[in-house]
Amino acid sequence: MKKYRVIKLPTKLDAKWKSLFKKEFSQDYMLELQEFLEREKASGQTVYPPQKEFFNAFALAGFKDLKVVIVGQDPYHGAGQAHGLSFSVPEGIKIPPSLRNIYKELNRDLGLSIPVSGNLEAWAKQGVLLLNASLSVREGEAGSHSKQGWLQFTQHCIDYINEKKQGVVFLSWGLFAHGVCAQVDTSKHCVIKTSHPSPLGASKQGKEFCAFLGSSCFSETNDYLIAQKQDPIDWDLHPNFQLI
Repeated sequence: MKKYRVIKLPTKLDAKWKSLFKKEFSQDYMLELQEFLEREKASGQTVYPPQKEFFNAFALAGFKDLKVVIVGQDPYHGAGQAHGLSFSVPEGIKIPPSLRNIYKELNRDLGLSIPVSGNLEAWAKQGVLLLNASLSVREGEAGSHSKQGWLQFTQHCIDYINEKKQGVVFLSWGLFAHGVCAQVDTSKHCVIKTSHPSPLGASKQGKEFCAFLGSSCFSETNDYLIAQKQDPIDWDLHPNFQLI
């Protein structure tokens, strides 16, 4: 079998994730994705996030303790922004507009102060899988890697959670996420559908979903987890706050 040079099996995965990854990494579509990423590297393209952070969401949120899935679409495609967690940015990076609206809803819903940092690792460590549907992107080109195999991989991850877990909350923000979560079994999981938290979508509502702003999706998530006899998520990231 061809050795993976750009896509490598992460060392910090629990047994369930590792079992799924080994299976998927042997599939033809992942071999083709590997070859595509090698061509990107050989041609001098800048790709985000760094290769070592492609699977950061899985490394931080173990399968055993998984409670919530937040579905994003693409990694951020600006320098220093993406670090393998949907909607999250590393410490010291300006908070993107969608994340600002996420913080606004947290403040409205739960009364939490607005964090200075955009780093959501604290959520991931509590069992929140911050999953982008595509796990890499070319600098400055949104969606540039989405048709190269990543969507198949991450959909298989969603399917695996749907099959193997019970009582997971899927925060499905925006039409793209609605499609990704369309096959989730709502008799054993909870799917909360809203518009996307981006400035263009945060206040929109449709026939089958409410506007993100005003949705109370964070308190609804915790109410469901408590009803399932699970510990709720502590959504409070930092005691410091800034006006936005």
